[in-house]
Formats: sequence, C-alpha cells, structure tokens
Amino acid sequence: MKNQEDEKELLKAIVKMSGYTIYVALIILACIVILIVSLSNLGQSTAGIPPIAAASQAPASAAGASEGSTPRPIPAHAWKAPDDNTIPTGKAGELIRYGRELIAHTARYFGPKGSIAMITNGMNCQNCHLAGGTKLFGNDYACFIASYPKMSGRSGKIQSASERVAECFERSLAGKVPDTAGREIQSILAYLKWVGKDVKKGQNLFGNATEKLAFMNRAANPVKGQQVFAMKCQSCHGANGEGLLAADKKDYTNPPLWGKHSYNDGAGLYRISNLAGFVKNNMPFGATYENPQLTDEEAWDIAAFINTQPRPHKNQHNDWIDLKNKPMDFPFGPYADTFSEKQHKLGPFKPIEDAQTALNTKKI
Repeated sequence: MKNQEDEKELLKAIVKMSGYTIYVALIILACIVILIVSLSNLGQSTAGIPPIAAASQAPASAAGASEGSTPRPIPAHAWKAPDDNTIPTGKAGELIRYGRELIAHTARYFGPKGSIAMITNGMNCQNCHLAGGTKLFGNDYACFIASYPKMSGRSGKIQSASERVAECFERSLAGKVPDTAGREIQSILAYLKWVGKDVKKGQNLFGNATEKLAFMNRAANPVKGQQVFAMKCQSCHGANGEGLLAADKKDYTNPPLWGKHSYNDGAGLYRISNLAGFVKNNMPFGATYENPQLTDEEAWDIAAFINTQPRPHKNQHNDWIDLKNKPMDFPFGPYADTFSEKQHKLGPFKPIEDAQTALNTKKI
C-alpha cells in the first residue's frame, strides 16, 4: 500500500517537473524569437532612412568619421579669435557685446517675432557664421573688416563693410535691410572689427571663410546626397529641412536648410562649393577641420541635395554683369562659356575651370 502511494507521489513530482521544464523552455524559445526579430528590425532600420530624433543636436551617426575622412592637424600659424577679455570696457565694449548678441540671436531682434523689426526669415547670422564667426572654416569673420572697402565682383562696384552686412540681410536672411547708420548695424560692425582686430589687409589666413574642396571628376549627386542627409543630418535639421525652433519659437536652435525660412538663392551658401566646404568641416554636429565626419564626396553630394530644394528667390539680374568674373558654380546664366546652368550648379567643374582659364588667357 505504502509502495503504491510512494509511486503516486513520485509520478506527481515527475509530472510537475515536466510542466516546469516545458514552461521554462517556452520562455527561452520566446526570448530567442524576440532577439531574432529585434536584430532583423535593426538591420532594416540602418538600411533605410532613420526617423527624426526630437530636439536632438548630436545625432548618433556623428560619433564616428566616415570612411575616407581622416583627422587633420591645424597649423600653428592658424588664425585664433581674440580672447573675450580683450573686449574693452565702457561704450565701445557695450557696442561689441551687443553686436555679438545680434550675430548670435539675429531673429530675436529682426525675425518673424523680432523685438525691433520683423524683416528677416528667422535665421541667425551665427547659423552660417559659426560660434559668432570665430570657428576655423566655419565661415569666420577673421578677414572681414580688413577686406573692406573693396571691389565687389558681384555688384561691380566698390563696397563698404556696412553694405556687405546689408547684403546678408537681403540674401542669407532673405529679408530687408535695417538702417545701416543705426545702432544695430553699427554694433555688428564693432563686433566684426574686434574679431578681426589683429588681421591686416591682404593677409592670407589659414581657416578663413570655408575650405575650398578639390573638384570631383563627376557632378555632385543630389540623390546620393539625400541618402547621406537622411543618415547624418536629418536628426538635427528635420526630414524636410525645416530645422528646429527654440522653445520660445523666436529663433532656431538648428537652422532650416530649405523652405521659406532658409537662405534665398542669392546667398553665398547657394553656391555649391561654399556649402560643400562648410558642410565638410562643420557637419554633422561636432565635426571640425581636425576631425571631419564626412568625406569630400559626401560633402559635395549633401550640398547638391540641399541646394536643389525649394527656397526663396532673389532677383539677381544685376549680379555679375561682367561675365568673366562670374564664379564657375554660380547657378544662373548667362555665362562667358558654353556650359549649361545645370553643370555650373552641380559640376563637374574641372572642364569649366579649364575653359575659363583658356578664355582668360586668350583675352590677355
């Protein structure tokens, strides 16, 4: 009798253990299935266009450099912005500091919600002139004041520094010009003078403006550029290039790259060589000349994609009247050569350069 009861208890224990074993096995199997599905989705997401990361300034893709982009040392003689401690006291210093504030937050004073006037697109000067125009190859202001007055090839006349600043309001800020004799423009000029206070006229500085990238043997490709943009730019600037507004919506944390609030087609960055050089050394967020995160080709292609998107138009029929001075990547004809507007906009540029050189040599 006792043996029968023992056998029953043993059988119950075996059945109970079997149930636990099956339960554990099912859990393990489910975990394996979830892991396989997750890995599969990860592979698909990296192959396609990633979603926009909300309010992100540093995309994950910015962590590593692209294949072919290598660290580059900065020469010892490279320009360095003056120390803030050199800003004088008194009214002169107040003008410089106010000028710097206007450069950094232009839209708060002149944008769609500007406190002084609502006359620009909402971008800040600093969106294109990084770190207040003090970053190497970030469209810096090092040589600005020392260069003016000078002959402008675009306007065909001698241009003052204040006239050049006015142009930026009309072109890069796609707006109207404030009074050039007013406090705001004079403060901006005071700041620009301070930034370039140690630069002499005609001085050739390493890191000035944007880098001139070598021409490719092909045209810049907007389709390839869109693919790189989706991986490395979209998380900050948006899938539609709309940028990221600050919390109070008075200016942009990350600027719009196209659309009605971006620079118009008369701006300097609408020339692809300028934009490619700018992108190469400053994008994605965290990139520098020393540690670029894009190859030259990626920079050219991204620039092609951005500058083939819709943006405000600027009447430029009076620009570059002397055709022999017209830049090879100026995208609007007529030209002194026979190349198309499309090739002048996207390249390849080497044949244009060779033709222009031959034409100018022949005239001499």
